[in-house]
Amino acid sequence: MPMEVWQGLLIPFAGTTLGAACVFFMRNHLRESVQRALTGFAAGVMVAASIWSLLLPAMEQSAGLGPWSFVPAVAGFWLGVLFLLGLDQLIPHLHQHSPEAEGPRSQLSRTTMLTLAVALHNIPEGMAIGAIFAGWLYGDSSITLAGALTLSLGIAIQNFPEGAIISLPLRSEGLSKPRAFLYGVLSGAVEPLGALVTILLAGIMVPVLPYALSFAAGAMIYVVVEELIPEMSAGKHSNLGTLLFAAGFTLMMTLDVALG
Repeated sequence: MPMEVWQGLLIPFAGTTLGAACVFFMRNHLRESVQRALTGFAAGVMVAASIWSLLLPAMEQSAGLGPWSFVPAVAGFWLGVLFLLGLDQLIPHLHQHSPEAEGPRSQLSRTTMLTLAVALHNIPEGMAIGAIFAGWLYGDSSITLAGALTLSLGIAIQNFPEGAIISLPLRSEGLSKPRAFLYGVLSGAVEPLGALVTILLAGIMVPVLPYALSFAAGAMIYVVVEELIPEMSAGKHSNLGTLLFAAGFTLMMTLDVALG
């Protein structure tokens, strides 16, 4: 596999790792307003990436279907939504501001379930990176290496605050700094793994790449609507999360159009 692909897979993971490292030189917790702002920013990046980096290329690849070119995008999108819905029901996890765990009953610790919650929404990000690099690897003219690396960079940017959002609260709950950092890193480890699996599967079934791209988009949108938007709106009403959503959206859109 070309070195560019490995770099693309590891760039987002590096973003999570650097964010988790904030636990070594920042206070043990983030103010609620800051968490809402960072969550809104991440949501904006994910929505823009879903549109410009995934859904539009999926429809471009299906242009031969004429007026039906939307079919693979719609079908893949819904498969992605249902896939994340299934994982949401099958994996026990706990969101930072939620009083009750989701998924099946479990004896897992609160720390583990908080980490699983972040890992769960990192899965579609890894799939998105894998799908876009698979499109470039297998010769789709609508996907360039620059476009694939732009998606990796955009996700890495929003992964940085996510790494801090998981490690700092864990430190405030009593974990040592190294352990809080480790859990933050582990929450992002699913991204390169998910990307690698997606590339390998797409290589076997090249004709389904439009479905793979839109599948990742559907999974990402599910995470945004089900998890990130409620979190950025939690607590006292504030427009900060909305403004940072718009900032993340425009940043990712600008990167994709200007660099991709």
